[in-house]
Amino acid sequence: MFRHVLDVARGQVERGHEVGLVCDASTGGERADAALAALQPSLALGITRVPMSRAPTPSDIAALQAVRRLCRALRPDVIHGHGSKGGLYARLPAFLEGANRPVRVYTPHGGSFNYHPGSAAHRMYMLIERLLERRTDLFLFESAYVRRCFQTYVGDTDQLVRIVYNGIDEREFAPVAREDDPFDLLYIGELRAVKGIDTLIEALSLIRDRYGRALRLLLVGAGPEEQAIRALVATRGLASQVIFSPPRPIREALAKARVMVVPSRAESLPYVVLEAAAAAQPLVATDVGGIAEIFGPHGDRLIPPGDAERLAEALIDELDLTADERACRAAVLRAFVQERFSQTRMVEDGITEYLAAIEARATKYR
Repeated sequence: MFRHVLDVARGQVERGHEVGLVCDASTGGERADAALAALQPSLALGITRVPMSRAPTPSDIAALQAVRRLCRALRPDVIHGHGSKGGLYARLPAFLEGANRPVRVYTPHGGSFNYHPGSAAHRMYMLIERLLERRTDLFLFESAYVRRCFQTYVGDTDQLVRIVYNGIDEREFAPVAREDDPFDLLYIGELRAVKGIDTLIEALSLIRDRYGRALRLLLVGAGPEEQAIRALVATRGLASQVIFSPPRPIREALAKARVMVVPSRAESLPYVVLEAAAAAQPLVATDVGGIAEIFGPHGDRLIPPGDAERLAEALIDELDLTADERACRAAVLRAFVQERFSQTRMVEDGITEYLAAIEARATKYR
């Protein structure tokens, strides 16, 4: 989501719009600090950082007040909330009403829709989504999957609804040169239970015990479940096969492995899959969220989430292809992604939908 917001902001600035960012002050580390510092000189409306927690906390009150004060001072035409928490901050404050208020736009990026349907958390968040629906001028979904989730669990809406796919830059479609002696497998992402890393560890254990093959896995990322994942690796006797690495640029990581694996239990439209597909990286992924939209006509390659045996089989099948066969499959997927997931289209379609929402609001108050 952070990458998406930066890409959209840059694209809007390049097209002559005045843009500002409001983002979390407590996460992201040095890489986020550097990215924001590089972008800040081009942002006419500046960067405001306030603490924002993933879960609801009392600190939300201070963040909401900060957003309200900022919008009263800047009087933007559009306020666009990304993610469930960003969507709350963008839509809840009643800083201006009627014809003079900003158009309120919401892109979920999965967020509250990733909770298991029927769970207490899912019911609570869907209630909040229903309450905020009337305070939204434009729903800008990044995948048809999240659009369907909204319709199923929140319901129909009279507000504008559009799907604008995440997109990547043309420069990212250059293939990555593999390093000598690469890892067999690569995982890139947050170290959280929803990412299905435990299923991947179980699959590695099955491959060792059933096929007698000790595959090497590079885990690139950080997150709240890191210690639990390290403990599981040790329990399964895989410490010599699984190497942990802190976050790094994705193309640098892709060069280090033959096959990337995405074992997630829930996703929206993940950039990591788009980026890997664009770089012609062989992929094994689960059929969750909008991943099937990225694979398009090649969706039969996807596997069900949470199934260690099926994942083990898919990994063996992919690794047993020749290098040329893997490269051919990856090139076919790359061509599909290049045609459908353009960063230029993402930025320009988003601006078009902003203008449509501004016009709809103006028509309402004439």
